[in-house]
Amino acid sequence: MPILWKTQGSIGVALIDRPERRNALDAALCDELRDCLIKNPDLGAVVIGSTGDRSFCAGADLGQRSQDVGGLEPGGGDTFRPAFEALLDEIVTYPTPVIAAINGTALGAGMQLAVACDLRVVSDNAVFGIPAARLGVVISAANTQRLMRVVGSAATRDILLTARTLNIDEAERCGLVQRRASNALEAATALAIEVSALAPLSVRSNKYAIGIIESTNQLDPQAIAALKERETEAFSSEDLREGLAAFSEKRVPKFRGF
Repeated sequence: MPILWKTQGSIGVALIDRPERRNALDAALCDELRDCLIKNPDLGAVVIGSTGDRSFCAGADLGQRSQDVGGLEPGGGDTFRPAFEALLDEIVTYPTPVIAAINGTALGAGMQLAVACDLRVVSDNAVFGIPAARLGVVISAANTQRLMRVVGSAATRDILLTARTLNIDEAERCGLVQRRASNALEAATALAIEVSALAPLSVRSNKYAIGIIESTNQLDPQAIAALKERETEAFSSEDLREGLAAFSEKRVPKFRGF
């Protein structure tokens, strides 16, 4: 199977395992990774990484796409794009943080996958880029919007309009990198364990609020009511009492998610 999945305590770890294709994505792999998330909605955090240290994800498997029936023809039966967009939507709406562990190249769809994640832990050999203009491809409006939210308008123009790659230092300067590590997978897993030990109601509500604000750039009455409900739930929770007690007693809190 191209996805190696395991649960480790309260976190999940998914590894793209196609080293012979530089961990390139196809529709089946996207569906498999999405299913892993759908079937495990109660985890405290999820890490998405890859096997090997040369390539996090080299993008879409163009060789496979060209074999789709009419897949690269206008109006053809492209199976990749719907599966890829569904996967990214699942990552964005997953209730707890999804952390990308990036060793090596993250190009094209690979960079878009990384951008959809909440946090990115990156090794020093990482290279980012979306060379769509070198292939005659146009990325979706949703993925362009996500990229702009992470790196800003100027950097998005640089990445998409010149089709150039970014090294680790450039990626860090534009906000693409949250952590640097010699071993991205180990560091991302440690971060996921740390995040999963936090108060679940707080983490889930904060991710939900960020998503609502990012998607609308404003808070309509319905969104305000939904966020207020989550806020009230948190302030009346046993976890809040536990957090305050642990702070007072100078000990590590034991959160239970209610």
